[in-house]
Amino acid sequence: MSGFPVILASASPQRRGILTRLGIEFEVRASGAEELVHGDPAEIVVANALLKAEAVAGRGRPGREELVIGCDTDVVVEGRIIGKPEDEVRAREHIAQLSGREHRVLSGLAVLGPEPGRVRTGMAESRVRFRELDAPAIDRYLASGEWRGRAGGYAIQGRGSALVAAVEGDIANVIGLPVGLLLELAPELDGRPAR
Repeated sequence: MSGFPVILASASPQRRGILTRLGIEFEVRASGAEELVHGDPAEIVVANALLKAEAVAGRGRPGREELVIGCDTDVVVEGRIIGKPEDEVRAREHIAQLSGREHRVLSGLAVLGPEPGRVRTGMAESRVRFRELDAPAIDRYLASGEWRGRAGGYAIQGRGSALVAAVEGDIANVIGLPVGLLLELAPELDGRPAR
């Protein structure tokens, strides 16, 4: 069971935190892969997850079997990925667009190995409904700075939880790593010894 290392192809602190809480020992190798941005959102998140996993696979010790996890999470509104806001103006636009509405959070997952050539992919979807937000509520959230580097401009595990009225589906998916799908694709991770 513990005969191979697990590699997370992401520097995301949220993904690291989820794997740590699951008791999975892992190494981090940020991929630096250039992500796709155009096309069907469900296909894009899976393709990006695979790009990230493939970018780091084999960077370890030659000949060593390892299990590599790649993940890509995006917020989708009206069939379009809205991405991570590059500045506060865009963050305000994102939050205002999500106010009082439901949106989809899609995560593509790719698991490579541990056997050479073994590839497993899948996609998880959660639905999030925001409360109706007035301008002062949006201002308070933006002032926190938590929107930086977040898909859709919010972090549900932090102050962003105050923006949310309801979640349908895996909340870990909204945070950034769909646990149910991960254990479905890689059942060998279930029950790995804790750190």
